Amino acid sequence: MGSENFTFEDIESGLMTGEIIEDYPHHQRGACCLINGRTPSGRPIHIVCTTHNTPTIVITVYEPKPPKFETPTKRSKR
Repeated sequence: MGSENFTFEDIESGLMTGEIIEDYPHHQRGACCLINGRTPSGRPIHIVCTTHNTPTIVITVYEPKPPKFETPTKRSKR
Protein backbone atom coordinates (compact mmCIF):
# COMPACT_ATOMS: atom_id res chain seq x y z
CA MET A 1 0.00 0.00 0.00
CA GLY A 2 2.67 2.47 1.02
CA SER A 3 5.09 1.63 -1.77
CA GLU A 4 2.29 2.10 -4.32
CA ASN A 5 1.18 5.39 -2.70
CA PHE A 6 -2.39 4.31 -1.99
CA THR A 7 -4.36 5.93 0.83
CA PHE A 8 -7.11 4.51 3.01
CA GLU A 9 -9.56 6.62 0.99
CA ASP A 10 -8.28 4.90 -2.19
CA ILE A 11 -8.89 1.46 -0.65
CA GLU A 12 -12.36 2.41 0.55
CA SER A 13 -13.26 3.70 -2.91
CA GLY A 14 -11.87 0.55 -4.54
CA LEU A 15 -13.94 -1.66 -2.26
CA MET A 16 -17.11 0.37 -2.74
CA THR A 17 -16.87 0.70 -6.53
CA GLY A 18 -15.08 -2.52 -7.37
CA GLU A 19 -16.07 -5.98 -8.43
CA ILE A 20 -14.68 -9.40 -7.59
CA ILE A 21 -12.63 -10.63 -10.53
CA GLU A 22 -11.04 -13.68 -8.89
CA ASP A 23 -12.25 -15.81 -5.99
CA TYR A 24 -10.01 -18.03 -3.90
CA PRO A 25 -12.39 -19.97 -1.61
CA HIS A 26 -9.83 -22.64 -0.76
CA HIS A 27 -6.73 -20.50 -0.30
CA GLN A 28 -4.24 -21.93 2.19
CA ARG A 29 -4.61 -18.88 4.45
CA GLY A 30 -8.41 -18.79 4.22
CA ALA A 31 -11.05 -17.74 1.72
CA CYS A 32 -10.24 -14.50 -0.05
CA CYS A 33 -10.88 -12.66 -3.31
CA LEU A 34 -9.35 -10.15 -5.70
CA ILE A 35 -11.34 -6.96 -6.22
CA ASN A 36 -10.75 -4.60 -9.15
CA GLY A 37 -11.81 -1.03 -8.43
CA ARG A 38 -10.91 2.62 -8.91
CA THR A 39 -9.60 5.31 -6.60
CA PRO A 40 -11.42 8.67 -6.38
CA SER A 41 -8.97 9.99 -8.99
CA GLY A 42 -9.75 7.08 -11.34
CA ARG A 43 -6.54 5.12 -10.78
CA PRO A 44 -7.02 1.33 -11.03
CA ILE A 45 -6.57 -0.57 -7.78
CA HIS A 46 -6.53 -4.26 -6.89
CA ILE A 47 -7.44 -5.29 -3.36
CA VAL A 48 -7.04 -8.80 -2.01
CA CYS A 49 -9.22 -9.29 1.07
CA THR A 50 -10.81 -11.99 3.18
CA THR A 51 -14.30 -13.22 2.37
CA HIS A 52 -15.02 -15.27 5.47
CA ASN A 53 -14.19 -12.83 8.29
CA THR A 54 -16.12 -9.97 9.72
CA PRO A 55 -14.82 -7.35 9.57
CA THR A 56 -13.20 -7.71 6.15
CA ILE A 57 -9.42 -7.83 6.34
CA VAL A 58 -7.41 -6.26 3.54
CA ILE A 59 -4.44 -8.49 2.74
CA THR A 60 -2.70 -6.50 0.02
CA VAL A 61 -3.26 -3.57 -2.33
CA TYR A 62 -1.53 -2.79 -5.61
CA GLU A 63 -1.97 -1.18 -9.02
CA PRO A 64 -2.54 -3.78 -11.75
CA LYS A 65 0.11 -3.29 -14.42
CA PRO A 66 2.50 -5.20 -16.68
CA PRO A 67 4.09 -7.66 -16.55
CA LYS A 68 1.42 -9.41 -14.44
CA PHE A 69 -1.65 -7.68 -15.93
CA GLU A 70 -2.38 -6.58 -19.51
CA THR A 71 -5.39 -4.58 -18.28
CA PRO A 72 -6.85 -4.14 -14.80
CA THR A 73 -9.05 -7.22 -15.36
CA LYS A 74 -6.88 -9.38 -17.64
CA ARG A 75 -3.81 -11.28 -16.47
CA SER A 76 -0.83 -11.53 -18.79
CA LYS A 77 -0.28 -14.94 -20.32
CA ARG A 78 3.30 -15.17 -19.04
